[in-house]
Amino acid sequence: MGAIHFFYENIPFKLKQALKLKAWIKATVQKEGFKLGQLNYIFCSDEALLERNIQFLKHKTLTDIITFDLSEGEGLIEGEIYISIDRVKDNAGKFSKTFEDELHRVIIHGVLHLVGYGDKKPKLKAIMREKEDYYLKKRKLS
Repeated sequence: MGAIHFFYENIPFKLKQALKLKAWIKATVQKEGFKLGQLNYIFCSDEALLERNIQFLKHKTLTDIITFDLSEGEGLIEGEIYISIDRVKDNAGKFSKTFEDELHRVIIHGVLHLVGYGDKKPKLKAIMREKEDYYLKKRKLS
């Protein structure tokens, strides 16, 4: 099976329980019927993610995640997932969630995009949220 890597771009942040998170992500990919290639998570600031949002997507808005699908084979997922730690912190407060719960939701959200789930329309967003909730309940991090 493929590899998951975590990178940090000029922010004072390090993941807790990285090995358990990797196992959870891999299990999610398998449960969705895919094989894992290379998956890179890059944790960064609002500013860094905004630059990418403008450069690659032409959006001038802050976001918590941008997922780049680099998959080439059928049934194989590969990609880069950029996550703004600033946005995750703000959203955790806004949605009355713990930072870890919101971070894990965003981490799995990126994977769900790579396996084919969308969130641009209300119905698709509802399905995405159901999947996020399902996989959040499957976490075994303690």
